[in-house]
Amino acid sequence: MEQNISGQSPAARPLVSVILATYNEARSIDRCMASILNQQTTCRECGDFALEVLTIDGMSDDGTRAILESFAAADPRVRVIDNARRRTPFAFNLGLQHARGEFVCIFGAHSLYRRDYIAVCLGELLQRGAAACGGRVVTVPAGKALGARLSAWTLSHPFGSSPRSFRTQSEGPVDTVNYPVMRRDLALAAGGYDEELTRNQDNDLNQKLRATGRVLWCTWKTHCQYFPQATVKDLLRYGFRNGYWNAVSLARNPASMAPRHFVPLAFVVCLLGGGAAAAGAALLAAPLAAAALMLPAAVLGAHLCLGAAAAVQVAVRERSPAALSLPAVFLGFHFAYGWGTLMGLARPGAGAHQPRRPPQERSIPSAN
Repeated sequence: MEQNISGQSPAARPLVSVILATYNEARSIDRCMASILNQQTTCRECGDFALEVLTIDGMSDDGTRAILESFAAADPRVRVIDNARRRTPFAFNLGLQHARGEFVCIFGAHSLYRRDYIAVCLGELLQRGAAACGGRVVTVPAGKALGARLSAWTLSHPFGSSPRSFRTQSEGPVDTVNYPVMRRDLALAAGGYDEELTRNQDNDLNQKLRATGRVLWCTWKTHCQYFPQATVKDLLRYGFRNGYWNAVSLARNPASMAPRHFVPLAFVVCLLGGGAAAAGAALLAAPLAAAALMLPAAVLGAHLCLGAAAAVQVAVRERSPAALSLPAVFLGFHFAYGWGTLMGLARPGAGAHQPRRPPQERSIPSAN
């Protein structure tokens, strides 16, 4: 059993530090904080443990800061720390620096955590000698509107996010783990979070932890609920930004990216390349244009067929005919994602270490 990592006396209770990055989360922060502060603090592998909660706020201006300070005034376990640089990796690194615990939880403000989430993940981490362990991520619509449901259904289906996404992965060793309980010493030894990555900083650190020979573990013995974008428009923007930062991540740490991250790029290149080839061929002869269109038409048809099959699955599961509109949402999400990667690869200085933010990129994305 891995205890006493930070030199604590055997009689001391292990301390777990929750690191919560926040920015303008007034609509959700109350429930998120309540789910964290109500966590049980006993696990079979280590007995009782203590909890502290570090809220790293990026200078919120919507009332989030006042809510956090009210929690801190009412509960001595809560501290509020300024993130003057206002981006997610800075928040996480500040949390690692200020944390007093030998274990840290890297949590997001758009999620609710089951009462045993930390205890179960900590126990699994200790039992398996893992660097980090997270629970199952259950994607839940952010509201009752159709757009919120379509967004959640898209991200939670393997066809939408891939079978190895943190939203769809099975229990066991994984490439990346979201909302983990993590060994702080190993995170610091790996260099913490890459502050040049507005997104994918978790993929980067997870790869560096795996490179040390340590296991990352996903357990289905507990779970958290994740609330994604509330509209299809926001989902498409989310896909574009993620695709863009995949290109940046590829330049900074190629090992942190897997082939699945670039399937949407291949999809977009096939459609656009085939369309361009057909347009060029049309200048020569109509049969050549028809031949050039065969591959992109086949790819598009296959995508729509697979999307339709996934939509039927969701419609049956959710007992909602509205899910039958998912093929169009899948198509839009994958195209936006692939287009974002293409724009990331085409950005000025794409091979350099100083990425530019894509259009409409928020200064502080929510910790997702």
